[in-house]
Amino acid sequence: MAEQPQIYELNNGTMVVKITNFGCTITSLSVPDKNGELADVVLGFDTVERYVQGTAPYFGCIVGRVANRIKNGKFTLNGTEYSLPINNPPNSLHGGFKGFDKKIWEVAEYKKGDNPSITFKYHSSDGEEGYPGDVSVTATYTLTSSATMKLDMEVVPENKATPINLAQHTYWNLAGHNSGNVFDHTIQIWASDITPVDENLIPTGEIKQVKGTSFDFTAEKKVGLSINEVGLGYDHNYVLSSGEERSGLKRAAKLKSPSSSRVLNLWTNAPGMQFYTGNYVNGVVGKGGAIYNKHAGLCLETQGFPNAVNQQNFPSVVVQPGSKYQHTMLFEFSTE
Repeated sequence: MAEQPQIYELNNGTMVVKITNFGCTITSLSVPDKNGELADVVLGFDTVERYVQGTAPYFGCIVGRVANRIKNGKFTLNGTEYSLPINNPPNSLHGGFKGFDKKIWEVAEYKKGDNPSITFKYHSSDGEEGYPGDVSVTATYTLTSSATMKLDMEVVPENKATPINLAQHTYWNLAGHNSGNVFDHTIQIWASDITPVDENLIPTGEIKQVKGTSFDFTAEKKVGLSINEVGLGYDHNYVLSSGEERSGLKRAAKLKSPSSSRVLNLWTNAPGMQFYTGNYVNGVVGKGGAIYNKHAGLCLETQGFPNAVNQQNFPSVVVQPGSKYQHTMLFEFSTE
């Protein structure tokens, strides 16, 4: 029996996160500023219905079976060519027309208390959106400490090799979801290279140094400083360096809002991170009637590289039956 989409709350007394089983979507995430004032720092809607209507540009959801773009919606695996829906012409994007973000997941476990958590499960069948093989997907959100949230994603292919690449697509605005554009945020990204893209936003296969370019965030820099030099804005995969590590995770990014002093440090075990500045957000009416315009939030989507299934020199995203895809993200909030 299919469950109904509804919203669940994780609350540890310091931070409050609301998540729906529709697309495993974070609809609201409230953390304190330097004065202890809570604000909701993610773009989204007040009701589940708005997500179900499909009007959101992937606000807050988990995308899959394969996040990001696959060139021309085609790939070959074990001698078989697979064709995927072209939902972002000329490419297939974020799992197709009805990816994991548009499915109702089963709530497998829901715990309250000091370290509240919720576990969602989804079974994706062979041939769904063109992908090979049955896979079992699990995603668990946990508040691991007063101002830290962990997301553990796991996918097990049951009978065929398949590409798998999940991403968490939350749009962040640390000044508050309704506070305008994120140009004054500063960001540091632990990456000295990006994977440059062609005119259809497909990586060329090159790994390119960011040093001395508008893509350089190796030191903390304002998001808006060079954004006009990169077309519509940032929408690029950063090759995460093996820098600082902590319990198997590497540091990916540090985002800060000077006006609120809120800071987000993101840690991950994924090889890449799509840094996306909400370039296609266009007058979306969100929570409390807030109007989200271009650059109203930014995404830090840790991931396998875009189109990796067709790029031999990129880390493989193909997972074999009997092995497991595991992707962890740690969101650490603070003020400074």
